Amino acid sequence: MTSNAAAQLQSLKEEIEASDITPELKSQATQLVFGSGNSSADVVFIGEAPGKKEDETGEPFVGAAGKFLNEMLGTIGMNREDVYITNIVKYRPPNNRDPLPEEKKAFLPYLQAQLEILQPKVVVTLGRHSGTCFLPDLQISKDHGRPKRIKLAFKTTSTAFPVVVLPLYHPAAALYNGGLRTTLLEDFGTIPLVVNTLEKS
Repeated sequence: MTSNAAAQLQSLKEEIEASDITPELKSQATQLVFGSGNSSADVVFIGEAPGKKEDETGEPFVGAAGKFLNEMLGTIGMNREDVYITNIVKYRPPNNRDPLPEEKKAFLPYLQAQLEILQPKVVVTLGRHSGTCFLPDLQISKDHGRPKRIKLAFKTTSTAFPVVVLPLYHPAAALYNGGLRTTLLEDFGTIPLVVNTLEKS
């Protein structure tokens, strides 16, 4: 599964690079930031869009927010090799602005294709932008840390597969708001509980 999934992910990455998706974003970005991690992971983290460091390295979550993400993974006995990390939008928006609705819409089919290959049990959304892709009525201030069971339906398969979406604040938000740091760490603690519950069901 892993090698097959890894090959499928590489093929999808090449497909995006060869396409003319969001040409304005692509023209000012250094490179595509596709995703990284374990292609057979139970848990997939989805952020919003790459920042400056990510654009330079081609890896998601490697700046200050990424360091905090690594720290939080450590608190639940995991590291980056245990999970898969990606963003909705895969080119850096200029000046780290929020991704535009049309940019998210353009990349959504590719994100869905990624998830279809990965088949995770839990999708952890980081921030409002990625959360509302799966939970349109999401209010991050009220719904953070509360797992929701949904079914993802894709074009290439006739059956929808169940997944638990866990919306969290974006790690970057905690860098500017100390109170959110504690909230995020507490919410992170629910990830292994959700995974264990799913394994038993």
